[in-house]
Amino acid sequence: MKKISALFVAVALSLVLTASGFAADTIKLGVAGPHSGDLAPYGIPAMKAAQLVVKKVNASGGVLGKQVELLIQDDQCKPEIATNTATKLVTEGANVVLGHICSGATKAALGIYKDAKIPVMSPSATNPPLTQSGDYPNFFRTIASDDMQAKMAVDFAINDLGLKKIAVLHDKGDYGKGFAEFAKKFLEESGKAEVVLFEGVTPGAINYDSIVGKIRRENAEALIFGGYHPEASKLVSSMKRKRVTAVFISDDGVKDDSFLKVAGSAAEGAYVTGPRDLSSIPLNAAATEEFKAEYGTDPGAFFQEGYSAALALLTAVEKAGSTDYDAVTKALRSEYVETPVGKIKFDGKGDAEGVGFSVYKVENGAFTELK
Repeated sequence: MKKISALFVAVALSLVLTASGFAADTIKLGVAGPHSGDLAPYGIPAMKAAQLVVKKVNASGGVLGKQVELLIQDDQCKPEIATNTATKLVTEGANVVLGHICSGATKAALGIYKDAKIPVMSPSATNPPLTQSGDYPNFFRTIASDDMQAKMAVDFAINDLGLKKIAVLHDKGDYGKGFAEFAKKFLEESGKAEVVLFEGVTPGAINYDSIVGKIRRENAEALIFGGYHPEASKLVSSMKRKRVTAVFISDDGVKDDSFLKVAGSAAEGAYVTGPRDLSSIPLNAAATEEFKAEYGTDPGAFFQEGYSAALALLTAVEKAGSTDYDAVTKALRSEYVETPVGKIKFDGKGDAEGVGFSVYKVENGAFTELK
């Protein structure tokens, strides 16, 4: 029903524009993500990145001689809200969309955009099937996928830390469970480590003392967790309280200052994967300075990927010479663009060529990239 309604809206809009004889007077960039709630720290930086890019582009004459208009919608990273968000952006005439942020919300919304023939680019949705299934030819992302991230986490645990008995947990969501399932798969395939526990936790629980007790009973040397910072903070806090010394290893959903602030000293020594530090790239440093000048603080998670997505989408429209879906998606796959995450274009699946992850360690209340 959602797909049918979205398609109907898109067709109706097209007919109205054609009948009136007028082309749209702006290029409309939709931005969808969590701008409120616990996961807002992941969505607000990407939203602000889009605002900075649009401000600069419009000051330089816009795209195809038109000003770029931002259409911003909050989905709170909830799939059931994301479908409404997508329908609203289609109804409002979005030409391209930056978003969504969480993999579950992204998956819920993609079919609506696909039916409306709108290119969508996420700075953070890492669930592999979003590109690898072939179901969403309209989807692109400026971040590497979870299988790459999980492989790095597993290789680090086995080869760098020498761990052999590992518990794997997840938050039951598309993103966290996907990461955890890949981690389990790579651990089992390695022949060097044993998965002593594989289980999902319930998001929003007061604490995870019970599951931490299982980790202790299984004598796990490490916990690999797939999910976001609210649950990760409670897990490391429970581990510290219960004096469980297993090494904590997680994903880029945890690599956010909110994890450091909420978990406090319990976060010390934790390892997380996340996008490589690309601050040596001139455009990366320039984007960071733009953010500081505009907002007076350092940018948060996925800012650089969000900035890159906004640049890539608007550059593709410019190079395509129109907002035609086929022309824009062709430009994304064939034309390189300089961005804060490097000089990129997108492969046939929609993944950005040349991006990747690093492992970070929490030391003295900050994330330190391990070279």
